[in-house]
Order: sequence, then structure tokens, then C-alpha cells
Amino acid sequence: ESRTKGLSADTVRRVMRANRRADSTPELALRRALRASGLRGYRCNLSGLPGSPDVAFTRAKLAIFVHGCFWHRCPHCRPELPKRNRAFWERKFLANAERDERKRRQLEAMGWMVLEIWECELAKDAMACAKRVGSHLVAFDQAQDAAEEQTLTMARGRKLRKDRNGRA
Repeated sequence: ESRTKGLSADTVRRVMRANRRADSTPELALRRALRASGLRGYRCNLSGLPGSPDVAFTRAKLAIFVHGCFWHRCPHCRPELPKRNRAFWERKFLANAERDERKRRQLEAMGWMVLEIWECELAKDAMACAKRVGSHLVAFDQAQDAAEEQTLTMARGRKLRKDRNGRA
């Protein structure tokens, strides 16, 4: 059932205008869960990146968008379309989805991993969302460790070849 069902147009307008661009309730829930999980070192609403990710781990190049279920058309809870002015809302939601996808592609082209976390996921289990973020960060750290090990192995191989050839 829609959150605005049975409300007057003025009330709906007031509710819609109250939506925050930053520091929304779901965003704050994610950040609390990240801190509680010991995941620190992130930046909030990083304006230098496409889409200004809600949370960004710059070292790991991990961008996280906290999507509101209504505005971004959550695939999990699938909110109802408003019944009034349906054509407007269909265009609005389509434009939102296209913008989200465009920003995702831009970030990925820059070498960033993009995670979308839905408002309903955070309401259900914010710590599970933080764990999902943590698993991406662990994978990044493991890839970094492997790359460093490979670099060291290659450097040792060059040194051994130099030593065998009698050059210092």
C-alpha cells in the first residue's frame, strides 16, 4: 500500500518536498552500521564523482548509492505507481532509472565498483548491508595483496637473473 494513499494533494506535496538529498534516514542507517562493523575511511556525498555517491571508499574505489524504494523503483518491494498524473510519474521514474544507469557506467569506466543498497534492505537488516560492503572491501584488499606479491616475485626474479649473470 502506498505511503501517500488517502492524503490530500497538499499533504503529498509537503511529504515529497521533505525528501532529503543527503543524510536521509536510510543513509544514516547504513553509516551507523558501517561504523558498528568497524568499516571506516569512507567519504560521504563525494561531489567529484558522477552521481555523488552517498558513501565512497576512495582507496578501494567502491561507490555506494543508497536508493529510496519509491524514487528508484525498488525491485524487492516494488512500490505502487501513484494513481494521479500517472504519465508524469512514469516519465519521472524512467528518467531516474536512466540517470542511475548512466552514473553507474561512468563510475565503472573510471574503475569504480558500484553498489546499490535499497531503503527496504536497510530497514530489514542494516548490518547485513554493512557486511556486504565489508565483503567488497575484503575482496579489494585481497586483490591488492596478490598484486603486491606478484610485483615482489617479479622483482626477486629480476634480481636473481642479475646475480646469475654476474651483474650487481
